[in-house]
Amino acid sequence: MEHASIPLPAANWPTMQPGWVWLCGAGPGDPGLLALHAVNALRQADVIVHDALVNPAILEWAPQADRIDMGKRGGKPSARQAEISARLIELAGQGRRVLRLKGGDPFVFGRGGEEAEELMAVGIPLKIIPGITAGIGGLAYAGLPVTHRDTNQAVTFVTGHDRKGKLPGHDWAALSKGAGVLVIYMGVSRVGTIAQSLLDAGRAADTPCAVVMQAACADQQVVETTLGTLQTDLQKANITSPALLVIGRDVLIRQKGAAPDLLHPFASPLPLAAE
Repeated sequence: MEHASIPLPAANWPTMQPGWVWLCGAGPGDPGLLALHAVNALRQADVIVHDALVNPAILEWAPQADRIDMGKRGGKPSARQAEISARLIELAGQGRRVLRLKGGDPFVFGRGGEEAEELMAVGIPLKIIPGITAGIGGLAYAGLPVTHRDTNQAVTFVTGHDRKGKLPGHDWAALSKGAGVLVIYMGVSRVGTIAQSLLDAGRAADTPCAVVMQAACADQQVVETTLGTLQTDLQKANITSPALLVIGRDVLIRQKGAAPDLLHPFASPLPLAAE
């Protein structure tokens, strides 16, 4: 299979130049959620530096490129952020066409801003290709609209850990009152503390919650629960990272009286282009 077999509409697509880094979001899982600019980048890259949340099928769309896995996963051996940035600088300095491929959107809890700053500080040209963040696209695949006129006109996105891997010192009372729906990234390992913090801040124990594991992937799993039983139900369901916590979700499409099998997200892996 050659990279040219990946179809693109006729257009004046940007050319990836030697010594450049393209910082690209790969979306939450399904390869079909890639932007066309991302497909164009995959066709041209000499080397792909990818993280742990990129669907491996996406990498198969760039057979001409070397692959470097520099994923960061909580509780597992991972490259430090300084090492990742240094590797990008090294590869670009060698005159290679570098695609930095990150799950979701690189600027939504993805450290893309840090990498962009490091690259620009040493004069490396950079292009940014946004991706669909899991907190929107992944939840849509689960039938979870993040806003709904009947329930909430605001949504807050929160990270479950800080630079040191600890739960950030969020003002949970303000977060609880500020938006009807909270979408929490990287919070599964601290779900008990998060739930108790919101309960202490005044959220009711029967507040609807949902947890989406492996969002927008073929093995996606959704657990519906309440704030009071969130931790227990996650343990029973054996939910692990990567997963999203949604606190305050009052409307599920599948709870509106229709049969669940009427909701058909495009969660099955796309076939590779024919050789």
